[in-house]
Amino acid sequence: MNPEERALLERTLRISEENNQILHKIQRSMRMARVMSIVYWVFIIGSAIGAYYLIQPYIEQLISIYGGAKNSVGGLSDLFK
Repeated sequence: MNPEERALLERTLRISEENNQILHKIQRSMRMARVMSIVYWVFIIGSAIGAYYLIQPYIEQLISIYGGAKNSVGGLSDLFK
């Protein structure tokens, strides 16, 4: 192997090692982005579920008040028939 070929081979090796490091960094970054995306959506969905459980008693009260008002209005309409 002559010196030119050897230099070219060493340069190619150096470039391929550098590319390998860059690809590993990209892969690590993509993994981290995926994990952060999952954490983000778990937080959003968990917050929505938590908010529902927090306001559920108030919603049930409003539904019962609406049902009582509906029955009262229905009773009044029967009086005028």
